[in-house]
Amino acid sequence: MSDKRDYYDSLGVGQNVSSDDLKSAYRRLAKEYHPDVNSEPGAEDRFKEVNEAYAVLSDRERRAAYDRFGHAGLKGMPTDFDFGVSDIFEEFFGFGLGGRRRRNTPMRGADLRYDIKLEFKEAVFGVEKQIQFTRKDTCSRCRGSGAEPGTTPVRCTTCDGSGEVRQVHQTILGSMVNVSACPNCGGRGETVSSPCQHCRGRGIEQRSVEQTISIPPGVNDGTQIRVSGEGEPGPNRGPHGDLYVVVRVKNHRYFRRRNDDILLDLTINLAQAALGSEIDVPTLDGSEKLRIPPGTQPARIFRMRGKGVPHLQRGGRGDQLVVVSVDIPKTLTGEQRELLERLSETLGTEVIPQERSFFDDLKDLIGGIVD
Repeated sequence: MSDKRDYYDSLGVGQNVSSDDLKSAYRRLAKEYHPDVNSEPGAEDRFKEVNEAYAVLSDRERRAAYDRFGHAGLKGMPTDFDFGVSDIFEEFFGFGLGGRRRRNTPMRGADLRYDIKLEFKEAVFGVEKQIQFTRKDTCSRCRGSGAEPGTTPVRCTTCDGSGEVRQVHQTILGSMVNVSACPNCGGRGETVSSPCQHCRGRGIEQRSVEQTISIPPGVNDGTQIRVSGEGEPGPNRGPHGDLYVVVRVKNHRYFRRRNDDILLDLTINLAQAALGSEIDVPTLDGSEKLRIPPGTQPARIFRMRGKGVPHLQRGGRGDQLVVVSVDIPKTLTGEQRELLERLSETLGTEVIPQERSFFDDLKDLIGGIVD
């Protein structure tokens, strides 16, 4: 076990904290404990603790690993705890962490989202889908330089290639350094004398992208599939972000899903319920035989093992649960009425109160108790 303090406790937030509330808590604590404004003993260590906690919890993958496995889940992950916090410090203090971050440093690009609609069976068994979406991409003409082919960007003379300009000013807290993007090069550190005619010097263009997405068996409505490196390119020729494909599943005419089990409502006739029968039941794999024992009551639940949804990312499948209802005919032929009247004479007329109702059985089914 690690002796490190819990990251949520470090920031004074709960585990379900939203991104906005997490950032607000971090800003407040970072401003309070930054060594340049707080000289009390322990302030610097507290500042590092807050910085590390926010770096983990503000990153989607790190936070998921930490929530599941604690500090042990972060082993093998990048340990750069300056992730995503420099801009906050520039907002408060006018400088990045340590005052050393250059504005023309390559940065990771933005993530993209694509919602895909699947048929019920496609979500159950998996499928490959061709999708098309639009994203910003590196200019195909200048390859991201922003310069017309045959010309080369040159180092900005105003910022000497750093992409930023600094000004020192006095505050009640002492001397502060205000860092801002270079007005001459816009923070890129380079200037272009002959801008690319295709992208007008921006180095990026809008492009339609086609991608084949492999949907694994067992996905459900709301499942996110991460496609690495298919997001937008990063500033200053940084790496691409990721594409997140969000699954939306259409309803099925007969089947319903509860976790990895399939629910099916099935109606049988009075004779089948009383005498028993072997019937054909639709499943995701096709028609299967199901034996109805004599004396089957309404709301009886039958489990067909292994006929449910494949477990996502592991072997095996759920079950199919068949909820039986008995059809009571509303109209009868003369022969049917005569037969039922003769049957009624043999059954008697005693009325017995029910200990459980049809709705009790359904409530048990929803709660996970199956007869």
